[in-house]
Amino acid sequence: MPLGERDYALKPLDPKVIDKRTATAEAQRPTWSGRLDFILASVGYAVGLGNVWRFPYLCYSSGGGAFLVPYLTMVFLCGFPLLFMEFSIGQYTRLGPVHALNKICPLLKGVGVATVVISFVFSTYYNVLMSWALYYFFNSFGATLPWTSCNNTWNAVGNCSSGLSGNSTHLQSASQQFFDHRLLQKTNGIEEAGGIRWELFGYLVLSWVIVYLCIFKGVKSTGKVVYFTAVFPYFILFALLINNVQLPGAKNGILYFVTPVWSKLFEVKVWVNATAQVFNSIGIAFGSMISMASYNKFNNNILRDALIVSFTNTFTSILAGFVIFSAIGYMAHIHNLPVENIATDGPGLVFVVYPEVLSTMPVFQLWAPLFFFMLLCLGLDSQFATVEVAITFIKDEFGPQVLHFLKREELLTLVMCIIGFILGIPHVTKGGIYVFQLMDHYTAVVSLVFLAFFEVVAVCWIFGVSNICLMIKRMLGKNPNIYFRMCWLLICPLLVLCILISSIVQYTPAHYGRYTYPGWAEGVGWGVSLVSIVWIPLGAIHEISRHKGSLLQAKS
Repeated sequence: MPLGERDYALKPLDPKVIDKRTATAEAQRPTWSGRLDFILASVGYAVGLGNVWRFPYLCYSSGGGAFLVPYLTMVFLCGFPLLFMEFSIGQYTRLGPVHALNKICPLLKGVGVATVVISFVFSTYYNVLMSWALYYFFNSFGATLPWTSCNNTWNAVGNCSSGLSGNSTHLQSASQQFFDHRLLQKTNGIEEAGGIRWELFGYLVLSWVIVYLCIFKGVKSTGKVVYFTAVFPYFILFALLINNVQLPGAKNGILYFVTPVWSKLFEVKVWVNATAQVFNSIGIAFGSMISMASYNKFNNNILRDALIVSFTNTFTSILAGFVIFSAIGYMAHIHNLPVENIATDGPGLVFVVYPEVLSTMPVFQLWAPLFFFMLLCLGLDSQFATVEVAITFIKDEFGPQVLHFLKREELLTLVMCIIGFILGIPHVTKGGIYVFQLMDHYTAVVSLVFLAFFEVVAVCWIFGVSNICLMIKRMLGKNPNIYFRMCWLLICPLLVLCILISSIVQYTPAHYGRYTYPGWAEGVGWGVSLVSIVWIPLGAIHEISRHKGSLLQAKS
């Protein structure tokens, strides 16, 4: 083969070359049953547990209502344009992230592999949250809620408080002790595994069974499930908001949430937090949006879909903030504590603070099960998409061989769910919370920023904005406007680079509360990060070596 035909190896592929493969893929690849299926699946993936526990905390700790300025700015300058870009790549190539990025930028094809790896790693521990939600759900049907009293076998009576402990250093709330000593039965550190928590093991099995039953038919089954799982949480959020705003003290909580502290806008960390939240929430660089868009019809209006998903995700975050802080204001009123003593970040907000809030509400027998069922729905949507990324990659890369061996695609999905379940078992040991926190820190924080940067460089700078515009024009009939072109060419790459630099400069080791991890655990954490990141240089080295081989062969 002459060098002229081989010299594509290090160059971004022309959209015309992709077109030849797209026609075949169009005929073979399944598609969503309707446009609403794709929109709801994308909304369900983007709107997850982070909207409920992460955004409200960031908002109150980063200037209250003032945080909405950098957040909405980053949605406008980064989130929406990059989501539109990922939708375009998936829909145009009709391939998952690995093969799509390989086609458009062979030099950074490892970015595609890295997105699949990070998504699957994420799915192995994210489903553990579903097992916790199931545990709380099934424990919320009694005449009294088990996390309201200190008179249980798991309580450390000497330092247990039936209310919230505020700033007290020696007291724990009954809700905190239920989470620590009943749900987790946690040990003193990651060094002590403590054996498997068999109840959580059973709920983890159940959560994976639910995931399998929802996705085993591919987009055909997922597209139907999301009509419920993506819509139902909004009924609960609005019902909770209507209930909460009528409670005493709710106004104080809401004011604490929205009152702007304008001086915070001059802190770089606030802008970094806003951008990171946009990336984590919308799901940029996880590969899921590319994967789901690859099942669209070629001429689907992805610009409209990207706008709907971005707006809905932002709206849900703000709505969840009002729901959470109206309840926290009520709790502060009941216990005569400042709001800042109750607000917290992460799983503690929905598995410790909010259960305590629910227990004091009128008709808690109704609100408690509904709240935890809502968490289950929010988490399942995100879980569907992350598992589907790995399945899409295997179908694209090894489809005929896998089908020859397994006979049915449903069995491939079953195998992936079983592998995800096995890898999740360490999280349901008595020391599992430390494993969970370590994995989350090094996957969702460290790895994701690197992947986002290299994805943006690969697509926006190496493949080029002109080629992106050409792809979109062929699908939608018109070029993207100057706003998108400027965001892709300059604003998005520079913003992501700023996040990457800030993340490196402000890096802090993982911790869980006051517990700090030993050195070997930090090493394991970095190993987890490298499992995904390492594919980027490996892919580049492989492509360069192939290119050199072509040159040598041509010269000889």
